This record gives sequence, C-alpha cells and structure tokens, in this order.
Amino acid sequence: MGTVFSFTVRDSPTPPLRRALDDAEALLHHVDRVFSTYREDSAVSALVRGERVPDAWWPEVDEVLELCARAERESEGWFSARHSAALDPSGVVKGWAVERAARLLCDAGAAAVCVNGGGDVQLHGGPWRVGIAHPLEPGAVAAVVASAAGALAVATSGTAERGCHIVDPHTGRPPDGAPASLTVVYPGLTRADTVATAAYARGAGARAWLELLPDVAAFAVDADGTTWTTGRFDTGRDTDHGNGRETGRETGQK
Repeated sequence: MGTVFSFTVRDSPTPPLRRALDDAEALLHHVDRVFSTYREDSAVSALVRGERVPDAWWPEVDEVLELCARAERESEGWFSARHSAALDPSGVVKGWAVERAARLLCDAGAAAVCVNGGGDVQLHGGPWRVGIAHPLEPGAVAAVVASAAGALAVATSGTAERGCHIVDPHTGRPPDGAPASLTVVYPGLTRADTVATAAYARGAGARAWLELLPDVAAFAVDADGTTWTTGRFDTGRDTDHGNGRETGRETGQK
C-alpha cells in the first residue's frame, strides 16, 4: 500500500500468536493485491477497465465498496472513492485492513496490540500513549492520546509528510482553509480514517461538521499553529482516553 506497517504486541509469543502475526502480515499483502490502484492485476484495476473480478475476491470488494458508499453518505459527499472519475477506494482500504489485522491478533489471545499503518494506529488493550506529530515543527509532538483498555484508533490527515494529496471532491483542488493536520479518535480505524479524510477535504468547514459527530473526538493544528478540538478531546498536551501510562507509537499525516 505504499507505506510502512508495524505490529507491537505486549504478550508472550505463544504459537497461536506467532501464527496470527504471520496471518496478519499475509492479510495486508492480500489486501494490497486486491485493492492496489498501482497493480494492473488488482480487482480495482480490473473494475476500472470494466473487466471481470475473480469470484473469490467479490465478498471483500463488496464490503469495501459499501464502506466507501457509507462514508460518502455520512460526509455528505466530502469523502469520495472516485478521483477523476476513476475508482480509488484507498481512503477506506488502509484503515479497514489495519483494523482487521489487529482483530486477528486479539482473536489469537493478544491482550495489548498496536498496529500502525503509515502513521494511523489501531489499539487494543493497553496502556498505550500515541503522540500526534506536529505538522509545523518536525520532530515535535503536538498532543498525546492515551488509552488504558478497549479499542481505540487514531487517524491523522494533513500535508506535512506527503504534501497536498487530499482534495475537495467537488472541485478537484486543495481544500480552502484546511488545517495543517487533523486527527480523529474513534474506536475503529476504518471510520476514524474516513472521517479524518472527509473533514480535511471540507477545509474551513471541518470543525463545524466534526462538532455534529458526538461519537468522535478531533484535534487540529491550523496553518498558523493554533489548535482546536471537538468532542471529548482534551485541550491539554496529554489527552487522556483512559489514563494510559506507557509509550505507544507516533502518528503522522496521511
């Protein structure tokens, strides 16, 4: 998927857990094989060309396309799986794949799991502390999300690492008034990722829309360095979602 994935598991390496790590890695390679927009033999490339998709792939393809449609409905069209009229479900696929990989490890008995996909993380158990990279100060942390138990995902959209790659789907241009980075916290990474992308695409309208979503929390750094939050995101540097006390992983910008 053109990025780095990592697994952090704080459990004894039992045989079932070792197998689950292998399965999780295989899952990510499989997802890339099916959904990559850069591979000529992927399902996405076949759909773009109007060609047949292998029957074995259709359940996953249908699931991802429905998730894309749901994200587009929820965001009132600000999330889109079509770019320049071509199908591109990448905005859903990475978070969905990371969430599935983390679930494999939990099902194998892991009590504390952190799966990091290109700076977006899915946590289970804990305690974990996730630093949010400061988009204007390389190497600095803008805020910290802490989680003691349960499931929590942290997804960040911005321009600091990859430049402008999220556009207003209505104009095809960079969104006006978008923050330097925008982070969304939610139990599952699939939705956290799509909400972060849709909010960023709204530009100056991101905050007002996020305030209508009481089940998510958000943290943003504007281009002038000022910050704002929505939901239950603490305004302090150390945002506590469960009194976690150990270091997790840093999240950057997609």
